[in-house]
Amino acid sequence: MVEGRWQVASSNLFSDEQKLRIQEKLANRISADGNLLVKSQESRSQLENKGIVIEKMNDLVTKALVRKKARMATKPSKAAIEKRIEGKKKKSENKHFRKKIDHRNL
Repeated sequence: MVEGRWQVASSNLFSDEQKLRIQEKLANRISADGNLLVKSQESRSQLENKGIVIEKMNDLVTKALVRKKARMATKPSKAAIEKRIEGKKKKSENKHFRKKIDHRNL
């Protein structure tokens, strides 16, 4: 089994903003002393496990640095609004027909 540790805060590879983003996204993988911890025991070879650990660490960091695309707020079209209201009216009408008929008021 191989354990890979990387001190995120003391790294010179990333800016302070990027380090903060990595620490927020990978908080469950970062230990109390600030090390990003990745383990591997997929292979019997220690050298292969080292390669796997490095690859996993690189993938985690690159995924943590990707920013989500901001969602643009959209408004439903007039046709969609009218269709929804028509559906509500039909449903209301069906429920109205389920009521018992009062013969005294006829």
